[in-house]
Amino acid sequence: MVSTWKKGSASSSSALPMAMATIEETNNVAIIFGVTGLVGRVLARRLLLEEPSWKVYGIARNPEIPNTLISPFYHFISCNLLNPLEAKKKLSGLQDVTHVFWVTWASQFPFETQESCEQNKAMMSNALNSMLSVAKNLKHVSLQTGTKHYVSLQGPFDEEKFLYYHEEFPRMSRSLNFYYALEDLLMEKLSGKVSWSVHRPGLLMGSSVRSFYNFMGSLCVYGAICKHLKLPFVFGGTRKCWEEAYIDGSDTRLVAEQHIWAATKSDVLSINGQAFNSINGPSFTWKEIWPIVGKKLGVQVPLDLVENFWFSKAMAEKQQVWEEIVVENGLVQTSVENLANWEFLDALFRCPFKLMGTRDKVDGLGFGARYKTLNSILYWIDCMRDEKIIP
Repeated sequence: MVSTWKKGSASSSSALPMAMATIEETNNVAIIFGVTGLVGRVLARRLLLEEPSWKVYGIARNPEIPNTLISPFYHFISCNLLNPLEAKKKLSGLQDVTHVFWVTWASQFPFETQESCEQNKAMMSNALNSMLSVAKNLKHVSLQTGTKHYVSLQGPFDEEKFLYYHEEFPRMSRSLNFYYALEDLLMEKLSGKVSWSVHRPGLLMGSSVRSFYNFMGSLCVYGAICKHLKLPFVFGGTRKCWEEAYIDGSDTRLVAEQHIWAATKSDVLSINGQAFNSINGPSFTWKEIWPIVGKKLGVQVPLDLVENFWFSKAMAEKQQVWEEIVVENGLVQTSVENLANWEFLDALFRCPFKLMGTRDKVDGLGFGARYKTLNSILYWIDCMRDEKIIP
């Protein structure tokens, strides 16, 4: 079913339910690892809007700024998951948890490295070791990874062999991908005991000030700086990335709904241990949507791309400009680094391979949520404005 999430609810604590039942009477108890991230924020709100309401534990190292999750059913716990003693101290008392949502990752090391695999596996292992022996009513663990499951970022890249990736596509044998390590850990820890699922979004559209690969934050900070300095809203990248469909968009509302769908329907649909692409559906090109996004942001958009334009160079040392924008518009206090990742935009718009998947599997099982990526971008611009994150 297509989401009925209402505009503005992403920033409005008053939209959260004041349920008649007591917390003790709640049958569904979620723990969200990565609650301040792009999907984690939406997932928590979605669960708190369910009828009957869920009780939600939100786990992150640092709290959300500003705090917009206010409900008697929500409990934030600050926890460094890389510290096994701290994880055990803070998580081993959560005996009522019925559903685990893992939507976090450690970004300290480059993606395809042994260090990244070891660090992310350690985080999940510390969490599961602290909980599995005490959460006797645990029903499902939902893991979020991504469509980078299907490719190695190290190359070589052969565009002539482009495929729409399906969930049973084999792993890259030469890739040190921490996604594989996490899937294997769940199989080891949960097989025959608790059901689990894996969700693989593409380019995430959502709002957060605590996400390393934050597309919407990067896009909107860039637009705000262009408007403030009266600069053109240039698309810097390759012509193929400009003119051809290259990547799937994934609205965080859709991803959150898919997590809940799998977690609550796992017994009915027999999807234990299965993976699902988590993508909007219709394909898009940046050439089609860039002018419309620029109009939304109130900036001048050139008619064509500029291939020698690099965001990491053009936006370097613009921290003070962003500080001026924040003050002038009465925005939440953030730094450029909280929202924007210029190297990420450069890599995204110069991607040497297409990374697109098929929705056949989830569609066939009855998960019907779909979004147009342009509409997702425009929606999240409105939400970020409502939250006073961008002007």
